[in-house]
Amino acid sequence: MTALTAARPVFPLAASFAVAAALMAGAVAPPAQAQTADAAFRATTLNLSAFGESKVTPDLATITLGVQTDGATAAAALSANAAQMTKVVAALKKAGIAERDIQTSTLNVNPQYVYIQNEPPRLNGYQASNQVTIQVRDLTKLGQTVDATVGAGATNVGGISFGLQDPKAAEDAARLDAVKALQAKADLYARATGYKIVRLVSLGEGGGYTPAPPMPMYAMAKREMADSSPVSAGELKVRVDVSATYELVK
Repeated sequence: MTALTAARPVFPLAASFAVAAALMAGAVAPPAQAQTADAAFRATTLNLSAFGESKVTPDLATITLGVQTDGATAAAALSANAAQMTKVVAALKKAGIAERDIQTSTLNVNPQYVYIQNEPPRLNGYQASNQVTIQVRDLTKLGQTVDATVGAGATNVGGISFGLQDPKAAEDAARLDAVKALQAKADLYARATGYKIVRLVSLGEGGGYTPAPPMPMYAMAKREMADSSPVSAGELKVRVDVSATYELVK
């Protein structure tokens, strides 16, 4: 029996050393990305967040009000609603509300049924509702405006919220307050840990002006009011959140 032996290639000695050296160099030398990451880990950084607030008196009010009417038919309910809402809108304009500050928000017509036990529902007519959202820019006339709409036929007032026509100045004041609080916090941490701040690496902002959510108001069906409804605007808080990364050294 003849044994078969596979022939093994023979490399020159110099070539073998060259291949081994290349493999060792590739294993030792880190890639560029690894070097960059290693440099980042060598830096001491401090990540912080803070917020700033400014308080300001609102100069804008948003109100939702509406008219609800009934009719034997859908057309009759809508017709009565349109006539009543026309009077309400006219009262708004007479009170100084501009056309651009009056916007229809909902318009619905729904059948009304009478339910009696053990009997099928019986149609009892239709109900139409129309709601508009208005913006009042002169808050000294806010109560008078609400009363005027009720006197003209508005059957309900859904809610009121206060805001700012131009929030930029209040936001900038909140930003300055936030950065001041952030810097004070960074100085405190640096002193407490025995470090010094070298530079600001990054700065980010979140939040900002957000109008207050509507506050509920009572439904209004009364037509005569001796005095204008008292409405207090109060004070708004404008908040800005900031975050930053600082580089520290001993």
